Amino acid sequence: MRILILSCNTGEGHNAAGQAIAEAARRQGHEAEMLDMMLLKGRRTSRLVGGGYVALVKHAPRIFAALYWAGGKLTSPRRKSPVYWANRGMGKRLAAYLREHPADVLVTPHLFPAEAFTYMKRHGLLSLKTVAVSTDYTCIPFWEETECDCYVIPHKDLAGEYARKGIPAEKLYPIGIPVRPAFSVKKTRAEARKICGLPADAPIYLIMGGSMGFGRIHFFVSELRRACKDGEHMVIICGKNRQLYKTLTLGFGGDQRVHILGYTENVWDYMDACDVVFTKPGGLTSTEAAVKNIPMVHTAPIPGCETKNLAFFVGRGMSAAGRKMQAQIAAGQALLRPGKRRRDMEAAQAAGTNREAALEIVRLLEDAAEKEAV
Repeated sequence: MRILILSCNTGEGHNAAGQAIAEAARRQGHEAEMLDMMLLKGRRTSRLVGGGYVALVKHAPRIFAALYWAGGKLTSPRRKSPVYWANRGMGKRLAAYLREHPADVLVTPHLFPAEAFTYMKRHGLLSLKTVAVSTDYTCIPFWEETECDCYVIPHKDLAGEYARKGIPAEKLYPIGIPVRPAFSVKKTRAEARKICGLPADAPIYLIMGGSMGFGRIHFFVSELRRACKDGEHMVIICGKNRQLYKTLTLGFGGDQRVHILGYTENVWDYMDACDVVFTKPGGLTSTEAAVKNIPMVHTAPIPGCETKNLAFFVGRGMSAAGRKMQAQIAAGQALLRPGKRRRDMEAAQAAGTNREAALEIVRLLEDAAEKEAV
């Protein structure tokens, strides 16, 4: 079976979900290709779309929040939004690509390709089965105007929200958010710390800001360092934010308790190595940490879907949070060492996530392709 996974370069979460599906598919003997749909129109378009999104979220979060709120009010399964019309042009390009690179089933962890699929189906350009995979713990605006054959959602408790928004209940598959196999394999702390070059016995915090290093991490690190005691260390993953890496290195590079990293592939090893993770509530990163079973404190969300992610995790005891940095740090300190809070959170994470989601999605794709062949 040949699987085509369409994503879009607006943050690494969607891409990570696509990669997880691709890896699981290849392990099952299938051919899987992952493609940034915007590249069908050229690298400039891909950079404009991805860069524009990152710039908006990073430098104008209030405008992003207002747009998200407006989208939630305007979205409807009965009419098409500007998001649909903006992506319809990709439909013909994708149809041409599929003529040269045939596939058996299409899957996307991103709204934009789902909008293109919808246009293609409405205009007789696509007969393949299509599967959409949600990477946030809410039904984001405009999912309901898409017309995919299956919708993979993060948790069964969200099915009612998706159905109320207009997505047919029979199309909903509460499988979970897919993570790469490395997150499902647990290393011992000693082994992981050796790989990461971290001290064997010190308590260690992991601080993450997503692939682009969002958030006021330099202020957070300063506050946490002031609060640290008993030889606690911290690892900060800056992602692709080079300016943040330089700022942190200038401010804290001389402190042997502060370990500053840029973008790294083996995040899973650092999760195994550390005792508590502080992270913004992105759907993918939060799921990866929960699958890793590392006690988690959510920092300030990007307004919109991350606010819903935070509420979902905190409401089920899968993470802790606080409105102010000091409250977030206090929550992390409370989780740092063994105790009931830590055990309860680990149990909630194990109950609330599906570490085999990627494999189950591949099985769904197999079923969809088989039905298409018949």
